[in-house]
Amino acid sequence: MSNVSIGDIPTVEHPGWGRSVGLVQAQSVTFEQPFITDSGAIIHAPWTLAYETYGQLNAEHSNAILICHALSGDAHAAGKHQLADTKYGWCEPFIGPGRAFDTERYFVICSNILGGCSGSTGPASLHPHTGTAWGSRFPVLTINDLVRAQALLLDRLGIKQLLAVAGGSLGGMQALQWARTYGERVRGVIALATTARSSALTIALNATGRQAITNDPHWHGGDYYTGTPPAAGLATARRIGHISYLSEAALAAKFDRQWQEYPGPRWSHSAEFAVESYLEYQGRAFVQRFDANTYLIITRAMDYFDLSAEAGGLQAAFAHTQAQFFVASWSSDWLYPPSEAVQIVAAAEAAGRPTVYYAFESDRGHDSFLLNDDQLTPPLTEWLEELTLNATSL
Repeated sequence: MSNVSIGDIPTVEHPGWGRSVGLVQAQSVTFEQPFITDSGAIIHAPWTLAYETYGQLNAEHSNAILICHALSGDAHAAGKHQLADTKYGWCEPFIGPGRAFDTERYFVICSNILGGCSGSTGPASLHPHTGTAWGSRFPVLTINDLVRAQALLLDRLGIKQLLAVAGGSLGGMQALQWARTYGERVRGVIALATTARSSALTIALNATGRQAITNDPHWHGGDYYTGTPPAAGLATARRIGHISYLSEAALAAKFDRQWQEYPGPRWSHSAEFAVESYLEYQGRAFVQRFDANTYLIITRAMDYFDLSAEAGGLQAAFAHTQAQFFVASWSSDWLYPPSEAVQIVAAAEAAGRPTVYYAFESDRGHDSFLLNDDQLTPPLTEWLEELTLNATSL
């Protein structure tokens, strides 16, 4: 892989970077034309995408970076909506002045995907013809559908070309799809802890989570919005998914065999171990902010994702893009292991695209791409600076 640079990974003593963007405002755009999905189904107008922006778009409109969120994410990537908020956006360590996505240099955009449940049109939204929730009528989507909707958002914002598109996990799938579908609009692709083709393992995990939802007696075929939602099923799906985001080492270090309350067994089937209580908490918290039908739609889109089949080979998927690639994997990520990143790197190199690859060591599992900003920030910052210089010189 002659075009692939596997550089020395910078080390730092202090993981803090720059500062926060501060208070931010949720935004949305509504489209008045129907959206035709890859399956041929129609999302009738009007339909909406929620988004947030950070930094300023330059006069040339050449400094825009699109951040794509993972399964449980949304448009709120950085900062806070109110001072009283207890949490920052999901990508907070990487977005802001002096951070990898430096908002004094770049105009950063993050949208809640089509089919989402945080401001974008999805199954919980009202159908424009009936005034009731879409529910079971909302169509199954593909990753390409999500990307085509994002492209329409960028058109509305007056952005013809992206400096870069970035994402981890599901977000990385979207970034790679951008290279395939809109290769002429993207100068850089940042693919973190992701794959170009969902494996049997990830399909199996997603299917098990979906079955937990559809077996919940409150699911009602997806039409539960006037009654009790399938909270138990969604919570179980979240627990299954959350386990896949961690690693054995991370679970052992945090919980091992610790008891939750009593120093020994209570001879019951309730949560007695600390790890059980942790997963129960994750499930409870998730159902407060997420929609079960959205979970079904997103995970099925991930299952369908296979750039190699779509393009007649993974190399062919990148044959018509001008993008440079930044690819990163983490050693303990068993959901999207380093071997899948290597396949992306090999295909991008074979297509003649300048590519750098970082194989990071971490015991934090799949979530390393969000947690290990001390590893990722230095090389990503340097790569974006070089990408900007190259784009300016064209």
